[in-house]
Amino acid sequence: MKAMILSAGLGTRLKPFTNYHPKALAKVNGKSLLQRNIEYLMAYEIKDIIINVHHFPLQILDELSINKNWGASITISDESDEVLETGGGLKKASWFFEVDPSSFVLINVDILIDLNLNKMIEWHYKTKALSTLALSDRKTSRYFLFDEDLNLSGWENTMTGERKISRHVTPFIRKAFSGLHIIHPDIFNFMRQSGKYSMVDVYLDLCRNNTIKGFEQKDSRFIDVGKPESIALAETMFQ
Repeated sequence: MKAMILSAGLGTRLKPFTNYHPKALAKVNGKSLLQRNIEYLMAYEIKDIIINVHHFPLQILDELSINKNWGASITISDESDEVLETGGGLKKASWFFEVDPSSFVLINVDILIDLNLNKMIEWHYKTKALSTLALSDRKTSRYFLFDEDLNLSGWENTMTGERKISRHVTPFIRKAFSGLHIIHPDIFNFMRQSGKYSMVDVYLDLCRNNTIKGFEQKDSRFIDVGKPESIALAETMFQ
């Protein structure tokens, strides 16, 4: 199985660190977020990884070189000209996955998680989902909406009241997304060929006629390390 780490974002929530560095190199207990996510994937024998870069890309390349990719096989997807967001970034890197018919992992660099990836992969294949999303019950302002079988049905922002409903079901179950996906490469057949766009919009369109599943492991730890104050909390959770 292959993987992609989404590392191209500007990391504006992590200022002032990201005024001078990419968010991927923010450290938690001496290890960068990039290193921790590479090591997380490698713990499940996922060593063939593509990383997209945009913000201070040379710093990421230098870090990978100095540390010999932490033992992984790393390919770079260069978004120096324009950051393409999650959907556009994945589509640009689609060539990396299209030669392999098996599903792959997509993970945000600014999250830390210890979810059992093997169990999520098993669920993904069992349900024959086009994509499977890691979920939690944490409090946030933006939620995916699911039916009782954890089939994606919509999205909402509880701060603004905005809602996007793809499938009308009762009741809706709100779940927070944990920044980790398992995706079948067939998804590339449904994605725009180029440009900047979000995977959220891709999923909300596809779930009308395709299976986009949720997966939740109650005893796993998760933190979004997107803000400076999150670093201190992350250091109490991940040694």
